Amino acid sequence: MGREKAGRKREAMPGTSTGPAQTWGRFSRYSSALLFFFTFCAVVVVGLFVIRDLRRADKDEQNMFTGSVLSLHRIAALEYQTQETRRSTLYALGTADSNLHVKYADQSREADHLVSEGIAAYLANARTRNELDIGSRLRRDWSTYLSVRDEVLASILEGSAKEAVDRDLTEGVASFDRVRQDLAEIERVYDQQAAQQLSNVDATSRRTILRVAGVLAITLVATIASVWTIQRMRMTGAIQLAKLQMEFVASVSHELRTPLAVISSAADNIADGLVREKDDLRKYGAAIQTQSRQMMELVDQILLFSATKDRAGHAAFRTLDVARIVDSVIHQTAGLVRASGFHIELEMEPALPSVRGDASGLARCLQNMIVNAVKYGGESRWIGVRAFLRHSHLRGRSEIQIAVRDRGIGIAKSELARVFEPFYRSPAVVGEQIHGTGLGLSLSKNIAEAMGGHLTVESELGSGSVFTLHLPIVGDPGSQAAEDPGSQAAAENGVRGTTEK
Repeated sequence: MGREKAGRKREAMPGTSTGPAQTWGRFSRYSSALLFFFTFCAVVVVGLFVIRDLRRADKDEQNMFTGSVLSLHRIAALEYQTQETRRSTLYALGTADSNLHVKYADQSREADHLVSEGIAAYLANARTRNELDIGSRLRRDWSTYLSVRDEVLASILEGSAKEAVDRDLTEGVASFDRVRQDLAEIERVYDQQAAQQLSNVDATSRRTILRVAGVLAITLVATIASVWTIQRMRMTGAIQLAKLQMEFVASVSHELRTPLAVISSAADNIADGLVREKDDLRKYGAAIQTQSRQMMELVDQILLFSATKDRAGHAAFRTLDVARIVDSVIHQTAGLVRASGFHIELEMEPALPSVRGDASGLARCLQNMIVNAVKYGGESRWIGVRAFLRHSHLRGRSEIQIAVRDRGIGIAKSELARVFEPFYRSPAVVGEQIHGTGLGLSLSKNIAEAMGGHLTVESELGSGSVFTLHLPIVGDPGSQAAEDPGSQAAAENGVRGTTEK
């Protein structure tokens, strides 16, 4: 059928969006990977909590060690300096040498100065109310002892040794004992803090152990669930494929039975001498020829489907003139279209750029789409074919889109995800007794993907369907299909008859 003239009423055919069939197909294809990805994310999240606990436990241990060392150092320094202060005072009491009195008095004052600094440092680092109370009491008791000590040293330096000894025994010993009790109390506080820190570290360690066990358990359960799910998916897919293959065998058997019966009947009549007139012989011969061609096309389609998986690696792709191939396909299917009472409305943008691919494969793909439109076109008896150039934002490239629309029975939303599966035929189609093998659309999809394109579908039940072939254009816009006339001849001569779906 010829190309439409400018100004004729035409219908827009959407084809730029990706239908739900492609979306569901991609999800099904990567479902195992997604399952492992979510499992990995769950293990990583729990693992991060475990790492956080480990780091916290390590930090707590470091803080406990540092705090314990500093605490021991402070208490030891305080105890040593207090003992030095007391020792120097006792040395001054036990000697009669005036020079030594001055020396020991100076040593005692140096030591008590360091004790005062240590007490101030302790108070500056105190964090609890208990620590502040003990520190304040220690500073008060130490000040009391220093007052007694200063009076004792003054008495020694004045030569009143007996008075100094009496004051030290009555007041100095008691006040120094209170200082030692305060230091012992501080040491007990340090021990309690260390015990509390140790308890916190122990609790963190137990929590970490539980979480590590949880990670292992989650990993084990997730692994078992993943393996079980994958095996179940494979088993379900295998059962479904076996069912589809059985349906395919039944469908092919049904498709072969009619031409075989016609050929057998015609051959028997000719062999039995029942057909003698030339016109009858010609009629029977034409029937045998037609039925034989249908059988050959059915076998060719099955063989072609089995070969399309490796088509990208084996087909010799060439630069193709899309307009020429579309015209050729419409010409080749014109007989079927007219015989079925349909007419094709063609709309093609001028000067479409070239694509690279297999001419016979592209023609076969378009023929399948047109034949399907005839089979499922319903009572409207109308098919729209539109070829145009569009930029695909989804794929970031310019592409030629060839859309084939019908106004027939349409496809239910629940069936869209499966129309490109091999051997699949919807229950509605089977119920309508529309014959087919379930390979046409799957074959077309494989051909489109082998040429770097894809096939989409949009449909509404009862309103018709539009199948759109997306093909990337040749990178060099100046490339012309004239470079390869042989590929065009293959498109014109290699596509004959009707392709079943």
